[in-house]
Amino acid sequence: WFLGDDVYMSNENERQEYVLNENGIIFVGNAKYIEARGWYYGQFQDLLNICLTMLDLSLYYRQDPAMDVSRRGDPKYVGRVISSMINGNDNDNGVLLGKWQGSFHSHENPSRWDGSVVILKKWRQDNYRPVQYGQCWVFAGVMCTVLRCLGIPTRLVSNFNSAHDVDRNLSIDKYYDSSGRSLNISKDSTWDYHVWNESWFIRPDLGQSYNGWQVLDATPQEQSRG
Repeated sequence: WFLGDDVYMSNENERQEYVLNENGIIFVGNAKYIEARGWYYGQFQDLLNICLTMLDLSLYYRQDPAMDVSRRGDPKYVGRVISSMINGNDNDNGVLLGKWQGSFHSHENPSRWDGSVVILKKWRQDNYRPVQYGQCWVFAGVMCTVLRCLGIPTRLVSNFNSAHDVDRNLSIDKYYDSSGRSLNISKDSTWDYHVWNESWFIRPDLGQSYNGWQVLDATPQEQSRG
């Protein structure tokens, strides 16, 4: 609400939706059958201490506490730290462990989650060991909760017919032998949908034209700057 804040959002309707709303819908499925899944963000449900502890457990804080704390007023920095801490796949006491194949019988199937509060409180209850298991919409839902709790306007974005270009040649490569049989040698991948976050803040480092919605993705896939 404060005009001088990096996360100032002038539109009152958008503030109601992207800061204050504790309930939302996540779109999943595929391009021909899109499903609306309800999600309870619950950012005002006694989670602030959990979110602050998340910052203190991060590798950023452990490597340089003074630098980390001094940058916590910068939503760019906080967004990067939180996107790292939402997943626990890089051994940093993150909130959720990702799993996309095999059996889920010994832990929670990702499709069973319908809100962030129970996940975050289970993470604290289990002494900050990653909760099992999460997939993209779960990572995005929990990240939205944490960032809204910390005062950063945040929303979810769903994309259908998604792909991951590993070698950055701007194409999704498939290889075949001379008889037309598929060769399993490409690391590029495609899937039905992906869900990530966008947060609203200014970018003094890039210039005014880049102010507004900024992409953040907590799903563990590739490391960013380590």
